[in-house]
Amino acid sequence: MNFFKSFPLRRRRALRSARVLDEVVDAQLALLPELPDDLRERAADRLAELVGLSQAYRHFSQGWITRRELETRGRAALRRLEGDPFHPDGATHRI
Repeated sequence: MNFFKSFPLRRRRALRSARVLDEVVDAQLALLPELPDDLRERAADRLAELVGLSQAYRHFSQGWITRRELETRGRAALRRLEGDPFHPDGATHRI
């Protein structure tokens, strides 16, 4: 029996999402040395967030975390990715 045919669709999609995130990170990682120091650190932090999100998708695909936990981790990663470094709460605008 084909392993992937018995693997639930949601879990296959999660693995596919993890692979796409890995490809994005791999493509951008090569560009880090070309960036100025201040931008390099920020870019590296953002790539690390994507790696963490990719790992969450893999954990979901293995059944180690629930869909709700995956969604929670995804929302948290997005807040950190979109966040303003001057606002620790992740706000993206100033009042």
